[in-house]
Amino acid sequence: MLNGRYLFEASPVVLPHLKQCGVPPEDVEAVFISHFHGDHFFGLPFLLLEYSELATRVKDLAIVGPPGIEERLRTVTEAGFPRVASKERTYQETYLELQDGLAGEVAGLKFLARSVTHVDDLQCFGFRVQLGGRTVAYSGDTKMCDPLLELAEGADVFVVECSCWDDTCGPHLSPHDVRELRRQLGPTPTFILTHLSAGHQVLDIEHVLVAEDLARFSL
Repeated sequence: MLNGRYLFEASPVVLPHLKQCGVPPEDVEAVFISHFHGDHFFGLPFLLLEYSELATRVKDLAIVGPPGIEERLRTVTEAGFPRVASKERTYQETYLELQDGLAGEVAGLKFLARSVTHVDDLQCFGFRVQLGGRTVAYSGDTKMCDPLLELAEGADVFVVECSCWDDTCGPHLSPHDVRELRRQLGPTPTFILTHLSAGHQVLDIEHVLVAEDLARFSL
């Protein structure tokens, strides 16, 4: 969550986590989805349920994601909460489909999207966003690939996944990759590691912070 307004990914626990952090769900102005794996996407129907049944929303909501984002969201919402999917909205939803290199502005947030290399059967994206003179990069789920350097170069903060801590971790970044990114990018940006596996260890790398559930960072 960036500046209490911009949500990157919507895990199945995003709604209770927002509430535990004291962030009213209706304050979310834009949601950026990097890809359609369930741990990044399946929380969106719960947000729509909240807006429909509990916290009546009047502010417009922008949803940004891979091609097919609107159809995918309607499908999973209909499967889980049919009455929500068909209920008339008290606010306007807008959808923006990503493509590699797409640059634009959503709810006052300037962004650049780049395709990253995660899995072959899904289009996956990382983001670079600008707000108030600061730049934040977000890797999404990915293996090492050149677009990561373009997204992070010159940014203030790089939120980067690090899930690959053994030989069975799948298509993700490893501590070795994080060290290589740090070497190529130099001392900036500050890294914030996320999407950590259960067996992760402390990394002795300069200018690297490790996220935890409900953690807050001000840089």
